[in-house]
Amino acid sequence: MEYLKEIIDYGIIGILVLMSIISLALFLERFFYYRRVDLNSFDSENKLKTSLTKNLTAIATIASNAPYIGLLGTVLAIMQTFVDMSKENMAVEVIMSSLALALKTTAVGLLVAIISVIFYNYLSRRVEVLIGEYRG
Repeated sequence: MEYLKEIIDYGIIGILVLMSIISLALFLERFFYYRRVDLNSFDSENKLKTSLTKNLTAIATIASNAPYIGLLGTVLAIMQTFVDMSKENMAVEVIMSSLALALKTTAVGLLVAIISVIFYNYLSRRVEVLIGEYRG
């Protein structure tokens, strides 16, 4: 079980950082696309909606799954703390410190989710506005 610390520190946090980078990249791609989109180039509203909503599902998926991945890291870290406690007589301070550090992945997961939800909501509103302008 000694490998759990590396999985948590590098694996789980790494996945969450990667998810945040992907979310940011998709947000920026959509943001700049919406600024330059030519509504007159679309011959139907369905084609416009399809074009405008591209990548929004990926951002929503990141937003909804990041807390679960963070929670998985927390559960693994708590498991590691219990394994360490069973091997030696640990001081209460060490136990509390280990448990507090176990929560870091949940915090990172929530941060990624909150930012991704903000990105998704902003882009969804822009889609509504652009479709309204198209109908105009």
